[in-house]
Amino acid sequence: MMDMLLLGVAAFFAGFVDAIVGGGGLVQVPALFSIMPGTVPATLLGTNKLASIWGTAVAARNYMQKVSVRWSMLLPAATMSFAFAFLGAYLVTHIPPTQLRKALPFILAAVAIYTFMKKDFGTHDRPLFSGNKEVMLAMLVAAAIGFYDGFFGPGTGSFFMFLFVRIFGYDFLRASVVAKVLNVACNAAALSWFGFSGHVLWVLGGIMAACQIGGSLLGSHLAIRHGTGFVRKMFLLVVVALICKTTYDGFFRV
Repeated sequence: MMDMLLLGVAAFFAGFVDAIVGGGGLVQVPALFSIMPGTVPATLLGTNKLASIWGTAVAARNYMQKVSVRWSMLLPAATMSFAFAFLGAYLVTHIPPTQLRKALPFILAAVAIYTFMKKDFGTHDRPLFSGNKEVMLAMLVAAAIGFYDGFFGPGTGSFFMFLFVRIFGYDFLRASVVAKVLNVACNAAALSWFGFSGHVLWVLGGIMAACQIGGSLLGSHLAIRHGTGFVRKMFLLVVVALICKTTYDGFFRV
């Protein structure tokens, strides 16, 4: 019973963080692995995806009530995210991501430095593309990050946000909406694989999903209320946490 309570609290906080800038896995995955050390890792990851997809979907819905998105661009991009996340999940069973694990902290550090140095980065919503060009670019970004999510995963939401601010000229709030929808597609691809192979604890995942939804509602409410400046600060905070986590995983974990 205590384990369930702790996982519920972790899921709530993960949903809160993830709703604002992504990175909820920083909280939820370590909690699952530490509280249930005897469970097969694939089952813990599948259960994490079940909880996460609901929290992310509710956050996306909450954002879209206040922030408009172009579905003509987003639906094709989400399709690419799903397909390439599934491909990445399949390939990781054959090719271990050892080198990517070591390179990731440096990539994240570049993202953090760029965002910190450009004080106006993501504070204004000035879309740079429209029509077919925006759709094609969005599909390429979704395919690349979707594949990364399936193949490795840490920081997927943050990478989506950064690229939609940097390449497309969105502000952090609009980029967060897009990132949530594409993350739902990535999670759906992974969950379909884990579910098919029997690696999901459905009851536990359902309870954690309910807690994630509560955190997501609170996090998305705060982000909408306080705007892009708040989201930008949270983005930097989560990216720094990701740098610390991925540096430990890549260079110091035995």
